[in-house]
Amino acid sequence: MKCPTLIAAIVRDIEVGHAVVLQAVSTNEALLDRRLAEIPTSEWADLSIDITPREFVLDYLSHSFPTQLFELYSDDEGNVLSRLAYDADGNPIISREAIERRDRMIEHLASLPPVQGALDQILHRFGTDLVAEVTGRSRRIVRCNDRLCVETRPASANFVETAAFMDDDKRILVFSDAGGTGRSYHADLGCRNQRQRVHYLLEPGWRADAAIQGLGRSNRTNQKQPPIFRPVATDVKGEKRFLSTIARRLDTLGAITRGQRQTGGQGLFRADDNLESAYAKAALRQFYQLLHGGRAEGCSLTKFQDATGLDLLDEDGSLREELPPITQFLNRVLALRIDLQNTLFATFESLLEARIESALAAGTYDIGVETLTAESFRVAERRTVHTHEATGAETRCYRVLSKDRNHPLPLAKAIETARSTGCRLLINTQSDRAAVQAPASSLMHDDARIEARTRLIRSMGRETVTLDEFARSH
Repeated sequence: MKCPTLIAAIVRDIEVGHAVVLQAVSTNEALLDRRLAEIPTSEWADLSIDITPREFVLDYLSHSFPTQLFELYSDDEGNVLSRLAYDADGNPIISREAIERRDRMIEHLASLPPVQGALDQILHRFGTDLVAEVTGRSRRIVRCNDRLCVETRPASANFVETAAFMDDDKRILVFSDAGGTGRSYHADLGCRNQRQRVHYLLEPGWRADAAIQGLGRSNRTNQKQPPIFRPVATDVKGEKRFLSTIARRLDTLGAITRGQRQTGGQGLFRADDNLESAYAKAALRQFYQLLHGGRAEGCSLTKFQDATGLDLLDEDGSLREELPPITQFLNRVLALRIDLQNTLFATFESLLEARIESALAAGTYDIGVETLTAESFRVAERRTVHTHEATGAETRCYRVLSKDRNHPLPLAKAIETARSTGCRLLINTQSDRAAVQAPASSLMHDDARIEARTRLIRSMGRETVTLDEFARSH
């Protein structure tokens, strides 16, 4: 789950003096209203109630689990199809086996310990004296000493909560889509709370534009310092599909507004977070080729096609020229079981990382227009490469020399890195150069051959070498 790790991170941020902003989507308001409607108002001051996402699944199993039998039949063209089965009186035939499976699932799910939603967990852990809630909820469950009770929120609650956060009376602010427009949560120079914001994208949601708008609430003009953005994700690989859409939209937004792709993302996402880039599309085609050749680890072509419903083959058994696009692939992967999701994404991500790393090493990786930073710049040469005959306008080429300050790796940092899992301190017996050996991702070639590698971190740089090269070194 996200929340235990997230709560520990929030505690650390508060201890170092930051202000925390959490962006969420779900508030469980509709579920709360349904549960409270079943409880007399006289008992609202001392509740024993389970408002968890589990209730949605229980309702789904109770009302939507398929229990009616199907029968096979052939149409006029000889195609075998299926349809719902009915008895002689026209009543649907119910499967006893399906009923038993549904009841076992409901019993197992009901026996699991309750897990509150992210918003309620944060409220109950830190309390309403520390957490400002800017959502559309008119009622919420709060903890009063050792009891749970209902608290009614007036229409002006969001304005009061926002003011309490900006005045530094509350250090944590949680907002949903209802609080993601028309308000500012940045370190405004005109407000008392000028602490650096740590903005957690807890739930990106289904709409990338709403998520991007929420990110802009804590990063605005007239601020003392920019925020730290931290996207939050679980180990379910399919969840990267939502973060990928936001990464792509931010890149596009930066290119439109500033002519800089780097500006849009603000360094929030890595290159391989955008699963809809040209490199991702090339990696996906390579992934299809691995499946067709039977070289994809943990999943065969038949299993992939049956699970996703994607057809990769022509009538002659060869790979189709027009393969399913990256967006369709990502959407279908979301519907798979978690273990198969992670297996497919692990292979796809290794191909994507290898392509991006190769492009970076070759100097061909396209990052768009970027801002150059250095200790100093000096124009070493100016020359005119073209003069327009009609207007006399000149196109000039400049050669600029930059001076960069060295930042050697401190000894304490090297020793701390060496204590991590899979790391160790080394000395080259020939050159007497020291290095920290650290794990590195393997490189997968087009023929599905995997090349294991390791990373050597030195005082003035780092390099990645294959294990064979490392074994032949000193």
